Amino acid sequence: MSRQASPLLHDYKPSAARKPARSKAIQWFAVGLGMPLLGIALVTGLSTSEPKPALPETPVMVAADTSVLSVEELDAADIARDAIQPEVVAEPEPIFDRLSLTVGRGDTMEKLFRRNSLDIGHLMTIAQLDEAKQRFRRIKPGDVFEVTHDAGKIISLYSKLDLTNALQIERQEEGFTAEIIERPIEIRKRHAYGVIESSLFESAAQAGLSDRTIMNVAGIFAWDVDFILDIRSGDNYYVQFEEIWQDGKFVTDGEIIAAEFNNNGREIRAIRFKDKDNVTDYFTPDGNSVRKAFIRAPVDFTRISSNFNPNRRHPILNTIRAHRGVDYAAPRGTPIKAAGDGKVIFRGNKSGYGKVVIVQHGGNITTLYAHMSSFAAKARVGSRVRQGQTIGYVGMTGLATANHLHYEYRINGVHRNPRTVSLPDAEPIKAEYRQQFLTEAAPILEELEKFKSTQVASIALNTQ
Repeated sequence: MSRQASPLLHDYKPSAARKPARSKAIQWFAVGLGMPLLGIALVTGLSTSEPKPALPETPVMVAADTSVLSVEELDAADIARDAIQPEVVAEPEPIFDRLSLTVGRGDTMEKLFRRNSLDIGHLMTIAQLDEAKQRFRRIKPGDVFEVTHDAGKIISLYSKLDLTNALQIERQEEGFTAEIIERPIEIRKRHAYGVIESSLFESAAQAGLSDRTIMNVAGIFAWDVDFILDIRSGDNYYVQFEEIWQDGKFVTDGEIIAAEFNNNGREIRAIRFKDKDNVTDYFTPDGNSVRKAFIRAPVDFTRISSNFNPNRRHPILNTIRAHRGVDYAAPRGTPIKAAGDGKVIFRGNKSGYGKVVIVQHGGNITTLYAHMSSFAAKARVGSRVRQGQTIGYVGMTGLATANHLHYEYRINGVHRNPRTVSLPDAEPIKAEYRQQFLTEAAPILEELEKFKSTQVASIALNTQ
């Protein structure tokens, strides 16, 4: 029995289906044979048309690629080549977290870091840098630290030190660096004019003055004008002062350069002068001080709780005991100011007075400040103090029933009523500075006059 061939062992495709493959092979062979001939024809200039003149025998350079592309084809080729070039993608800049840390009461840098999940190890490293060490030791409520971090790891830290300086800490490859950078400020000059109708502060707001500036104006003229009792409707003032700007932004009002106050027909002028020791004071155009040698009330009080009285009955001891000073009631912690320039000769506890500071002034005058809650750091025995400088804070230490300042004024050891005693004038400008002051004051007064003239003309125009 003959064996039938298996269909799995043979290709049963029709022969016609295989002919195209053989035919294509022949076509490609013909093309391969013809291309060299075509190349030779192109090079030698063979043609069936008119014969060409014979060319001199010179070496012929034959390009490997004999194809010729049009300008359009070349542009298309360039575009296609560019399209397949890998696109270079810039790595995105890392995005870090930013925090603004505000120091609260009782805060330390460690507490701030732990509360905000920042790296304590980084804090310990930063704290070893001299600039940072000094800053961290002096932090106080309200201070702000701008922190940039990555998952708690510190990248940078920035904190203002004062108006013109800041601490900048940055993490580099080699570790942390710290530097004090300058924050330049711009001082601009401004003028303001105000007319009082009801109150000084209402007028100041209309004139565009801050509370701080108008308080400084009141402080300059406080010895000549009682801004509670002496103010009259129609009183007016002119102020030339500084504004502090930083990075194109207004920061705060600066010092008053000059001021004029017209009170009930009286014209009072004050011009700033700063001596070589950077001590600033205000003088009249002829060089006399605008202030008295002493402040009547060396504290911002709410009321007088007890006057000077040689025959007063003591509220605790219930005996007749002379009250040789004035008691000014004020909240605990209210700053107590030196009544005049002088030197601290005593600071400590003194029987029923509690915590006391005594200041020696010129002319055998001493002033005493009692019942303080605490002392100012700079008011140490032997230190010089300026009029208005804080020397302590209101309290009720010693024999006292409420928070207040007990203030005494003595001449040659004899007690005088601080509210009625005749106060000496402050000294005029020193002779060594007089000519300098007059030279500096002249253009300031000229500016003041021009500004006044402009304001008066403007008011007259608006009332027509």
